[in-house]
Amino acid sequence: MSPHKQIELKLQAAVREILPDADVSVVLVRPCDPKFGDYQSNALMSLARTRKLNPRQLADDTLARLDVSDVCEKVEIAGAGFLNFRLKKSVLAQTLEAAARGEHLFFTKAASPKTVVIDFSSPNVAKPMHVGHIRSTGIGDALQRTLRLLGHRVISDNHIGDWGTQFGKLLLGWKQILNRETLDRDPIAEMERLYKVINLECDANPARLEEAKSELVKLQAGDVENISIWQEMIRLSQIQFDTVYSRLGVKFDRALGESFYNPQLGEVVNDLLQCGIARESEGAVGVFSDGSLSPKEDPFLVNRDGEWVADPALIRKSDGGFNYTTTDLATVDYRLKTWSPDEIVYVVDDRQSGHFKKLFLIVARWKPDAAKSTKLVHIGFGKILGDDGRPFKTRSGDTVKLGDLLDEAEARALKIVSEKSSELSEAQRREIARVVGLGAVKYADLLPNRQSDYVFSWDKMLALQGNTAPYLLYAYARIKSIFRKSEAEPAIRNPQSAIVLTAPEEITLAKHLLNFGLTLEAVAEEYRPNFLCNYLFELAGHFMRFFENCPVLKADDAATRNSRLALCDLTARVLKQGLETLGIETVEQM
Repeated sequence: MSPHKQIELKLQAAVREILPDADVSVVLVRPCDPKFGDYQSNALMSLARTRKLNPRQLADDTLARLDVSDVCEKVEIAGAGFLNFRLKKSVLAQTLEAAARGEHLFFTKAASPKTVVIDFSSPNVAKPMHVGHIRSTGIGDALQRTLRLLGHRVISDNHIGDWGTQFGKLLLGWKQILNRETLDRDPIAEMERLYKVINLECDANPARLEEAKSELVKLQAGDVENISIWQEMIRLSQIQFDTVYSRLGVKFDRALGESFYNPQLGEVVNDLLQCGIARESEGAVGVFSDGSLSPKEDPFLVNRDGEWVADPALIRKSDGGFNYTTTDLATVDYRLKTWSPDEIVYVVDDRQSGHFKKLFLIVARWKPDAAKSTKLVHIGFGKILGDDGRPFKTRSGDTVKLGDLLDEAEARALKIVSEKSSELSEAQRREIARVVGLGAVKYADLLPNRQSDYVFSWDKMLALQGNTAPYLLYAYARIKSIFRKSEAEPAIRNPQSAIVLTAPEEITLAKHLLNFGLTLEAVAEEYRPNFLCNYLFELAGHFMRFFENCPVLKADDAATRNSRLALCDLTARVLKQGLETLGIETVEQM
């Protein structure tokens, strides 16, 4: 068990003695500013406040019952009731020695694993994956990797857009203006052309729109020809999806598209009508406010000219068709029944926040028991912007295709690698460029607070200095180069070798390594991969300062040399595991 966890459990036990009714799960110990200690807890102040106790007195009483002398130096009370903990150097060294022996890597599996469904990426059939998909795909993949690493059961589900009104227009175009040669050469571009041409014609000519609707009705009714064409569109689109996901190293457990739920949609609407949750209005069926929330917080109400009016979630249109909300309700129902998850997480951009507020409230009314046991979470994110502060586009104003973006990332990285490492073979340079280029794009997307917009910049993301993937990959490669110059690999894995921490830079690096597990847990709890990005950047910085100030291969004696080599090895292992958790590969040299 990590020293941090030992302190936390003992603190919780001490609080429980004084306040038997307290929820000690909120009594947490977290890293703090080094000038105060290594860890800190501020939980006693909020516990005291809710009970109208003196927080300083509660801290004194807790400290009288708290014995962490096996792990910490003297515990200090600061301010109104902060508890500050400083680890013993011997405990720090012992923890690192256990990690060096392979007993842990500063994190532990969850004591009570959760079952989590993660819905992310969700491209559309017959459309190219574009730059916007990098956000949902990258964030979702980092979250599933983090949760799996911590021992949770994860079901990743790619909810592909393979059903809807657009297929009437696509079918019409396929039958009338399809260019087979272009389809064979670039199927996505051809299907995109079909849709654009027919869509313009439908906008200009009501009769053309009726033709498209007729094709859609035939598809929905199970017409053999239309079903066959539709399946071919899906097959061709899936080839594109698989190619992009393979490049990104992203895998899904399921890819249940919208069409999978189509047979359940009528039943969902009928059930909601029978339960009294939905009602008919102007020929359509919708879910309206139940009055349980204040108007400002109620997504089923909207303020128009100073008056709150209904803004229902439609689940059946007046023409009898269904929509996203109906499909998403059927999807939730299926996931609840199939996997009994503790959480269902949707990684979808912030523009859909209103949709998910309505969806989650409908589920709470429709499936109250399941809603109590299953947490529904919308993980929103901001936009990718160009230098002009507008959504990132090509120079001609078109949406940037994801495949083209990844190609350019690799090409730009290859130019840099070729300039800096011309002695490497072309195959080596191309492999390094692939890892660096794709890693740079992913990392630049994961680094900001996910709810913030960020400006896309090739120069920043490919820089070898600053908080970038190339900087972290270089730090990892630099450590591996130390071991290429040394035959010390067996020595650092020798369970008998001791880690001696004397220099300030050694101690700072060692303490930061200990916080890897806490960082992973914070990513999982708050769904924020940027916590891990910043942790790894700080780790690389601490390592660089250690390396500059503490000779490794030229250390004064063998014991110091082996101790510092062990620190190097642990840093490399954490960097590699951390980057892998972000979905980023590593290279041994750059």
